[in-house]
Amino acid sequence: MKHKPCIGLSHQAAVINKRSPKPKKKDMVGKVVLNNYAPVTEAYGFHFGAYDKNIFTPVIRGQVRESKPENKMHYTVYLPAYSNERIIKVFGEIKNIQWQVFSKHTKTAYKEKNIHIRPINNEAFIESFISCTGVLCGAGFETPAEALFLKKKLMVIPMKGQYEQQCNAAALKTMGVPVIKSLKKKHLDKIKDWTATSQQIIVNYPDTTQRIINMIIKKHGNTENKKSAELGEGIFSMKKLKEKSLGKILNQLAE
Repeated sequence: MKHKPCIGLSHQAAVINKRSPKPKKKDMVGKVVLNNYAPVTEAYGFHFGAYDKNIFTPVIRGQVRESKPENKMHYTVYLPAYSNERIIKVFGEIKNIQWQVFSKHTKTAYKEKNIHIRPINNEAFIESFISCTGVLCGAGFETPAEALFLKKKLMVIPMKGQYEQQCNAAALKTMGVPVIKSLKKKHLDKIKDWTATSQQIIVNYPDTTQRIINMIIKKHGNTENKKSAELGEGIFSMKKLKEKSLGKILNQLAE
């Protein structure tokens, strides 16, 4: 299987692009890992902004894209790097806010003070996410991107030692998203200020998945190859796209 073309579509491909925002503090180990852990012959990336010609805006899940956002005056939290005890200790100090915390550290829901701790469940999270005032989460990619798409207030805490998250935080900061280094009481004032003020960050994240797939097939597929022709003809709607996994499409094109 050597010398086969490999087409990569990932967030990481956008993060390592020279034109994408980077943190001020350099992390040479993290940079080397991102540059080498999944080598490809052609890379296409997804980021919070189209920073270069092969970088596209985020793919928003249909469940989120088709939703009708509300504001039920609670804040949705997803910070898996922190214990429930730490979260309760910090957010318990902000008593005028209802916090809905989704935690990997519990299997049952419970409430302490003004904090609702809930086990991770996609349907419950989406419901809370769509109806919240704001989202406080790690500096991953999907959740912050969807929060921006829904025009929710957003604050992020990048995980320590995660270069990708540090890069995400740098990008979000340029957009006006507040970033704090850790969940500690010394950052309480910043969190309180965030909850007390409005946030207007306008993004344009159109549904371009079909166009991107067709562009890649056209550029990298062999028109004389029956497989490529069949794939190209088959992707003319989102329904058809969902019937074919992205990985399967690209693997077939590279055969």
